Amino acid sequence: MKTPTARFDGLDLLASAILILDAGARVAYANPAAENLLDSSSKNLLRQPLTALFSHDDGLAETCRQAVERQFADRRQDLTLERAGREPLHVHCSVAATDDPAHPVLIELRENLQQRKLNREQRLLEQSQANRELIRNLAHEIKNPLGGIRGAAQLLELELPELGLPPPRLRELREYTQVVVKEADRLQTLVDRLLAPHRRPHIVGDVNIHEVTERVRSLILAEFPHGLTVVRDYDLSVPEFRGDREQLIQAVLNIARNAAQALRQRIAAGDAELVLRSRIARQVTLAGVRYRLALDLHIIDNGPGIAPEIQDQMFFPLVSGGDGSGLGLTLAQTFVQRHGGVIECESRPGCTDFRLLLPLP
Repeated sequence: MKTPTARFDGLDLLASAILILDAGARVAYANPAAENLLDSSSKNLLRQPLTALFSHDDGLAETCRQAVERQFADRRQDLTLERAGREPLHVHCSVAATDDPAHPVLIELRENLQQRKLNREQRLLEQSQANRELIRNLAHEIKNPLGGIRGAAQLLELELPELGLPPPRLRELREYTQVVVKEADRLQTLVDRLLAPHRRPHIVGDVNIHEVTERVRSLILAEFPHGLTVVRDYDLSVPEFRGDREQLIQAVLNIARNAAQALRQRIAAGDAELVLRSRIARQVTLAGVRYRLALDLHIIDNGPGIAPEIQDQMFFPLVSGGDGSGLGLTLAQTFVQRHGGVIECESRPGCTDFRLLLPLP
């Protein structure tokens, strides 16, 4: 015996989420795509009032009520559907009035990936700004006492001969003071690197991105002369743009060097590959601003990939998946954001793709 909703079974094959409501605005049918989108089984969704699915439905319930009253045949809009304890859903929503009085409303939901991307970029931007402020304040707090510690150790070393100690004991104490001085210098170097992006002036001029990538290519090949192939895949139609050439070289170099260091095993095997690819992207939104054209620069390696546990934190200061200081990607992100751009990354074993998007004139 067929169920009352058996005629909807053909909707099971659709990729977009489908909800069909009864006359009381309760869910009478949900296809598998709706189960995935709402992270709930069809059994749990059925007979649920629409208002119970979302803590805030952005007017969807009212739109469905108007559909039941036949105030329109079809309405499309972008909505943000909030759910208790879960991330909001940004969706393209289509609400249609049907000819079936028992099931008068059909809702189609498709995730709004562009809005999700914008929200992610905004979070990354806010996170980066907070990190920069924290780093700057922390670096200054560390730097102030470092000079005193180093100076005190040097003065102490000068006073040691006055103590009249035997030479072996004197050499031992001098080694201790030298440890303090060297460690203070090491911390000073780290602090200087943390403060480098804030001190370096932003010198703007005409930039040809392929001059940048060629400089990076030569530096990488000089550092890794054997076992690494650097492939150039350029779109020579990419126009020049205004920017700080040295900062962009540093940003691309930091990413490429990280990639090369991750390729050490493949370099030893002789099959390591690093791809520098330039393209033009069209109609791109960066930091909430829409650009007609953008530089789409990829730095791709065939290494082991980035560990999943650090992928969400890899742009944070001092987060490192290898032997580095953990500042390379942080500086790259800072320099790219100074140019109104963003860095994205997709990584899996055998392919890590860093994507730099920069606005073009």
